[in-house]
Amino acid sequence: MKSTRDRILQTLLSHPRSTILEMAQAVGINAISVRHHLTSLQADGLVTAEEERHGVGRPRLVYFLTEKGLERFPTKYMRLATRLLDELKETLPPQTVSSLFTKMATDLVEGYTGELENLPIEERLDLARQLLAEEGFTVEWEKHGDQYHINEVTCPYYHVGQSHPEVCTVDQTLISTILAIPAEKVKCVLRGDSMCTYVIQNVPAKEEVAG
Repeated sequence: MKSTRDRILQTLLSHPRSTILEMAQAVGINAISVRHHLTSLQADGLVTAEEERHGVGRPRLVYFLTEKGLERFPTKYMRLATRLLDELKETLPPQTVSSLFTKMATDLVEGYTGELENLPIEERLDLARQLLAEEGFTVEWEKHGDQYHINEVTCPYYHVGQSHPEVCTVDQTLISTILAIPAEKVKCVLRGDSMCTYVIQNVPAKEEVAG
C-alpha cells in the first residue's frame, strides 16, 4: 500500500499545479496533514510551489513536482530511451555501444577545449559541475586530503541506468576529460548507494598548468 507521501506525489504527477485543498480531496486526508507532508517533500527537493492568479482576489498557491520529483516516475520518454538502447545493444557490438557513450561525453566537452588550457583543477571541477547541471545532474565536489570527491546527488540517468548501466560512461567520461585525470567511481546509486561518487587525486600545481 502506498504511503500518504507517495500518494501526494502521484497526485501531483497526474494533476500538476494542484492546491492543498485539491490534494486533500484527491488523497483523502485533511489539508493540515497535506501541508505537513508538502513541507517535508519541499525540504527533500521533490516538490515546489508558486503563486498563480485564479480569477479575482488573491493569487492561490499551487504545487508541482520538481525535476527531482519527476525522476521518481519513469515516463514514456524514459521507456523510449530504454527501448532504443535495447535495440542498439542487440544490433551493435558492445565496443561500438560503449564508444557511442564515450563520444557523447567528449562532444559535450569539445566546445570548452580552449578554456581548459592552464585551468586550475578546482576551476575544472566547477566547469564539470556546470556541464553536468545542464544535463540534469546535481553535483557537489569537496576536497579530502590529497583527493577530490565529486558527488552526484541526483542523476537524470537513474531509471534508464537500471536497465542500461552503460549510460554511467557519459558522466564519468565527461569528468575525466575535463579534469584530464581518470575519475574512479567509488559509490553508485545503481549498487544501492545514496549517490554516485567519483574520486580523483589532487594534481600538483605544475601538472595543473600543463593541463
